[in-house]
Amino acid sequence: MSFDLLNSLGEMVSTEPAVLEKHACDWSNVNRQRPLAVLRPRSVAEVSAALSLCHEAGLGVVPQGGLTGLAGGATPQAGQVVLSLERLRGIEEIDPDSATIILLAGTPLETAQKAAEEAGLYLALDIGSRGSCQIGGNIATNAGGNHVIRYGMARAQVLGLETVLADGTILTSLTKVMKNNAGYDLNQLFIGSEGTLGIVTRVVLRLYPRPRCKSTALIATSGYDATVRLLRRLQRELGEVSAFEAMWPDFYRYVTDHPAAGTKPMVDTHPFYALTEFQGSDPDRDGARLEECLAAAIEAGDALDALIAQSEREVRSFWTIREGEALDQLPYLINFDVSAPTAQLGGLADQLKAKLSTRWPGGLFFVYGHIGDGNIHLSAWVGETLEQVAHEMDELVYDEVRRIGGSISAEHGIGTLKRAYLDHSRSAAEIDVMRRIKAALDPKGILNPGKVI
Repeated sequence: MSFDLLNSLGEMVSTEPAVLEKHACDWSNVNRQRPLAVLRPRSVAEVSAALSLCHEAGLGVVPQGGLTGLAGGATPQAGQVVLSLERLRGIEEIDPDSATIILLAGTPLETAQKAAEEAGLYLALDIGSRGSCQIGGNIATNAGGNHVIRYGMARAQVLGLETVLADGTILTSLTKVMKNNAGYDLNQLFIGSEGTLGIVTRVVLRLYPRPRCKSTALIATSGYDATVRLLRRLQRELGEVSAFEAMWPDFYRYVTDHPAAGTKPMVDTHPFYALTEFQGSDPDRDGARLEECLAAAIEAGDALDALIAQSEREVRSFWTIREGEALDQLPYLINFDVSAPTAQLGGLADQLKAKLSTRWPGGLFFVYGHIGDGNIHLSAWVGETLEQVAHEMDELVYDEVRRIGGSISAEHGIGTLKRAYLDHSRSAAEIDVMRRIKAALDPKGILNPGKVI
């Protein structure tokens, strides 16, 4: 495809070296590759025009949002163009009566959250990269995050979508209704498809009543099983647990020893740690309810100590620990994002850490995550580059996940980095159907080539 043809798209096209370098990789920083050009449309019509032209020429198009992904899903390959949605941003409507918000795909998640809050409503989708990730990318990867335990994945927040297909066809289904059984739910095809079936351009998301109050607690427990019992106690007695995060002791110790964590709120010698958030409607009573529940857990021996945040600053400090900024300072950090039934996660973590420590003695292996929805994150550092150890470490981790019937990707998608292991979590028949859907919607294979399947 000649640059003359690309240039027919006008000012949305950039081949400036700095722009190409910015869009050469997602957050994984693996296999960096400058694209042939970067297309930055400002409207859905421009997205359609760009895809129509690229489809006709058979040119690979890699959609990009905020570049916060960790699976290589937004990383271009040689000779491909990037279609960035960074200019396609804005909030088109907030409907308080329908409790919905309509957004352009390039809108940062945090912007959408604040707009909902200002309207007296609540957007439940929340992930650590909220300030830079974009709504379109959240939908394309079916983002999970902190509140899945109560509100579900991104998929559960979507009522309607507008999507542009590979040939430029604009598929609009911006419904605001929860009940819509009029034929196939086509929107669900694109949620979690990582831009391989179509490019999301507009989204209708559900909103909820804004919680009147929130209580957050950092808790030490006597172990993994006790932590699960604590979670079930909280859900049974409080009913509105919106977040429950587990931290294995070496993760807590390492993170709180780092300056980014500030002061250490609780000693680092306990067997296990958890962070919970409870959203309520009675500011005069809900904090006391949480305190009573935690006191009962301590009396039962499941909890050993608990701190209930007394200010927004303390809430933020507790979450800073869980978000583990200290780990980001380790060079060549390798991250895994896996899921399994909650009852099996403790054993899975123990097995993985034991096998990795045997193979790489002296390495650092940290486990943490959203155990209430069956998801843990494993961050590994062995002092070697990704290229030296990635394949062997992937094999070890994903074989163990397959053995217990878990998923190799709980939240971050498949991209390119997990593509070789898709059959660890999906059957041959499932993968075959995925290929058929891809062939039907993108017969020339121009959308995010080489990703997922």
